[in-house]
Amino acid sequence: MSLDDLAKRDFLRAIVARDVSTGRYGGRVVTRFPPEPNGYLHLGHAKAIVVDFGIARDFGGICYLRMDDTNPTTESMEFAENIAADVRWLGFDYGDRLTFASDVFEAMYRLAERLIEKGLAYVDECSEDEIRQLRGTVTEPGRPGPWRDRPAAESLERFRQMRAGAFPNGAMVLRGRIDLSATNMLLRDPILYRIKHAHHFRTGDDWCIYPMYDYAHCLEDALEGVTHSICTLEFDNNRALYDWVIQATEVVPPELAPQQYEMARLEVEYIVTSKRRLKQLVDEGHVRGWDDPRMPTLAGLRRRGIPPQALVAFIERVGIAKTNSRVEYSLLEHAIRDHLNLRARRLMGVADPLRVVVENWGADEVDELGPVPWLAEDPSLGGRSLRFGKELFIAREDFELSPPPGFKRLVPGGEVRLLHGYAIRHLGHELDGQGRVRLLRVEVDRSTRGGDTGRRMGSIQWVEAQGAVPATLRLYDQLLLSPTPMADPSGRDFLDLINPDSLVEQAGLLEPAAASLPVGQAFQVMRTGYFAADPDSRPGALVLNRTIPLKDGFVRKEEAPPVDPVAVVGEDERRKRKKRPAAELRAEARSADPRLAAAQDELLAAGLDPAEADVLSGDHEQLALLRAIAAACGDLPGSARFLTNELRGRDVQPAALMDKAPSLGALLTLRGAGTLTGPGASRVLDVLLAEGGQPAEIAQRLGLSSLSDGALRAEVQAVLDRHPDELSRLRQGEQKLRGFFMGQVMKATRGRAEPQLAQAVLDELLNP
Repeated sequence: MSLDDLAKRDFLRAIVARDVSTGRYGGRVVTRFPPEPNGYLHLGHAKAIVVDFGIARDFGGICYLRMDDTNPTTESMEFAENIAADVRWLGFDYGDRLTFASDVFEAMYRLAERLIEKGLAYVDECSEDEIRQLRGTVTEPGRPGPWRDRPAAESLERFRQMRAGAFPNGAMVLRGRIDLSATNMLLRDPILYRIKHAHHFRTGDDWCIYPMYDYAHCLEDALEGVTHSICTLEFDNNRALYDWVIQATEVVPPELAPQQYEMARLEVEYIVTSKRRLKQLVDEGHVRGWDDPRMPTLAGLRRRGIPPQALVAFIERVGIAKTNSRVEYSLLEHAIRDHLNLRARRLMGVADPLRVVVENWGADEVDELGPVPWLAEDPSLGGRSLRFGKELFIAREDFELSPPPGFKRLVPGGEVRLLHGYAIRHLGHELDGQGRVRLLRVEVDRSTRGGDTGRRMGSIQWVEAQGAVPATLRLYDQLLLSPTPMADPSGRDFLDLINPDSLVEQAGLLEPAAASLPVGQAFQVMRTGYFAADPDSRPGALVLNRTIPLKDGFVRKEEAPPVDPVAVVGEDERRKRKKRPAAELRAEARSADPRLAAAQDELLAAGLDPAEADVLSGDHEQLALLRAIAAACGDLPGSARFLTNELRGRDVQPAALMDKAPSLGALLTLRGAGTLTGPGASRVLDVLLAEGGQPAEIAQRLGLSSLSDGALRAEVQAVLDRHPDELSRLRQGEQKLRGFFMGQVMKATRGRAEPQLAQAVLDELLNP
């Protein structure tokens, strides 16, 4: 692919293509994926891997896998090895380019000494609280502490004593001397080194001082010859410190200094990718471990049977953007089905088995049916034979004593076809003591072996009793019930959103071939879903994880209608459309309407995230609403995020909102100016949709103007004072109470506090 073609793919490749064409860095392209080995990688990390390794591949460069092991108390070789395995599983080869921050601890220490000698760093003996107080606030500049102007020689001596282990944890730190009045608070004399007497999993007890991330990360990039350092948008403010450290240490000549670039992180509906939150799920027993198939960790996704190629295709389809947005979960499901539909072997299996006796079949009579292909579309995979005998099992749901209208499986006196086998007719059945069917008696039509019966009838799966493989079917649903679990409109903590039905286990039986398939390899249980054998499987006790249903399986619980829409609709075609993935329907609409296709191109050209452009170009009503809101506020990307993340989750049709578009634009303007917080804007939106009116007047009536820093601090302190018992338990280690206090703060401020700022104030007051 040419440089011009690569540049058209996304803004990062456009930058790299420009640098290559102009000869910057001598045409070299070097990237890195730098995780901290303090946990398991998740879906968000997968995007970073695909981008970092993918850009290096596309431009003939190299990519390092670097373990950022600068915090010995939380890191381990177990995590590092799992990270390396995840990268390989995704299909990327780092060769001999596996590095560790600890490889260059000595070099970073020498560069820190150079900063001290140049007067650009000093040892500060203030306490953590004193440093925080002296740093100032967003509205007040910092003030110099008593150690800021100590002689370089004295700081150098103290720093060497710190390394020698002469002082306890927290006694002093090394700080960069930059600018105490900087508007970017990261530049207000940041901490570069801290004392931490802890055993490191690679260097043992050689070190008792460790570099901070913002100091170490950029130096590692420079020392490894990285050219393009790619991170996510939350590190935008860190870029100034990144550049300062490289320039001040003179670690490389200016023309070789790496450049940091930021991209949007991958956020998918219903999924949490915060390491702290994922650890909480594991530590508190809400899941069965880091590799629980409900977890968004790569280990969990691999155990669930999701193919790595499908994840890579999904990430590439979402694309690289400059603004954060949430991606529909259905897009991920669609990518997984796209891959498995063309490759996964088909087997037969039944859940909640119901015994069937074929009356006109001999007790010792066996018919080997086949060969039956693993995958009809790919004969190269070969096939297997199926044993047909006197006793069979079918799924209990495939027989109904009182069938609903349109039921096409087995009913009293009716016929049905056994897949790849014979047509059978119901003769009778037996009930158990609770009135449930425990056995069916049928007769087989021998003339229908392996061919069309010529009669209209449904088809069902079956397994022969003697060769059936017992299995536990683990049916997974979304772990969390809200599409925005970390910012739920109701203000609930994410733990309150755990889906009680996220795992349902059923007994099942499968055809014999299931026992020989490799663990983790997804296959289709025909007409049921895609499954993969779990490592918990044992001989004679197969455990299967459902990778994904054949159709969208997750119902948005909070938005679910009170009745089954399929039963109400009644039309076959409409019912089929209802079950198809939304992303597939949008793509079909654009194929049929050039105006929608042109609109998608227009939105992408305006800088919208590909997932947003996909959603918003699916129909004309939604496009018209987007344009009307954007015209009112002058912010197309902001209007797109508002539509996809907030309005689409509400039960309001776009056409019904057209007359409110000017008010919705005004609401976005108030939120963008900081007059309203996110929760406050959400409350105003509720009233606006229900009653109409002007956002400013609604906000004033509800008392939703944003709190000042001082007022917010007072509100948070009042919450802490009202709950002394919970505060004491939290400080004794009951960390889940942080969520309780955050909920109380948001409740007390009634939407007037920006959640991120409230969390920062709460953290500050909880850690004096």
